[in-house]
Amino acid sequence: MRARLQGKRIVICAGSGGVGKTTTSAALAMGLAARGARVAVVTIDPARRLANALGVDELGNEPHLVDPARLAGHGIEVRGELWAMMLDAKRTFDELIERLAPDERTRDEVLSNRIYQQLSGAVAGSQEFTAVAKLYELDRSGLYDVLVLDTPPSRNALDFLDAPDRLTGFLEGRALRVFLAPTGLAARIVGTGTSVVFSVLKRLTGVDLLDDLSIFFRALGGLLEGFKERAEGVKALLRDERTTFVVITSPEHEPVEEAIFFAGKLRDAAMPFGGLVVNRVHPLDGGPPQADVAALTAALGDAKLAAKVARAYSEERTLAERDQAAIEHLRRETGEADPIVIPQLDGDVHDVDGLVAIHRYLFAD
Repeated sequence: MRARLQGKRIVICAGSGGVGKTTTSAALAMGLAARGARVAVVTIDPARRLANALGVDELGNEPHLVDPARLAGHGIEVRGELWAMMLDAKRTFDELIERLAPDERTRDEVLSNRIYQQLSGAVAGSQEFTAVAKLYELDRSGLYDVLVLDTPPSRNALDFLDAPDRLTGFLEGRALRVFLAPTGLAARIVGTGTSVVFSVLKRLTGVDLLDDLSIFFRALGGLLEGFKERAEGVKALLRDERTTFVVITSPEHEPVEEAIFFAGKLRDAAMPFGGLVVNRVHPLDGGPPQADVAALTAALGDAKLAAKVARAYSEERTLAERDQAAIEHLRRETGEADPIVIPQLDGDVHDVDGLVAIHRYLFAD
């Protein structure tokens, strides 16, 4: 992994859910920090897996420095710095509005608007867009040598790749233009039909939704150019030669197909593919295809126990052969000749010891 990440500034980890993506992201960041880099790892997973794995009580929307002494106690000497954060998409979107607003009045109108408060976390692509917008912000800050992003499960990560275009598409869409500058029939509809509906709602609820909509769209119109410029900056960051995507999977059928699909999506979008990590593999150890029941019986002195051991061996061997076939399938379909393989570890990886174990496989010589 050292060679794959040489000279890279942005490392984006993608893959389906349940394949160890968050812990692999943290282990990658840990390995880079151990080698002297100042690294920030960002997750948009609302679960606490990253905080738990790093032994941190809580992660917020700004990078938090992981105590190197905590890692040293588990055999990892961090010569650089390891920072971690959990993205709050709503808060990040608010901060983006604050930076792009041309003046304080526009900023306050948008942030205090009830329509914005409901839509800011629900606009298609906003979570994914804010993730890369946060990456863009951290990259521009110049405070870190490497940024590692743990993305949502891969079908959502496809949204993540398209998010800048989809968000600007929404902002430049016909519905928004009608509200910003209605003309002709649209003006009559907005001016009469909707006003009747909203006036009834106002009498029933006491909320002037038409006024809220008008303020929201008018204020948002002043941010269009800023959003477009930021989206272009984000797209350029994703395609930068210093950015790489690491696809993470397990040997099960569905995650394998997701990984192949996502690798193809990266290829079609001309995005940089930095490699494949296959977690939770049952390795073929060179043993015989079947256990020697007679030898087991002689060694254990119990024929029933020997039969159980032989059956367990057969089941483990079947899993190992399945996993080997899955890895070969991944090689053929993704073009990744030498994926990094991490064996099935004892128990779930949820703490620093588990991260250290994954880190050793990722950065093995």
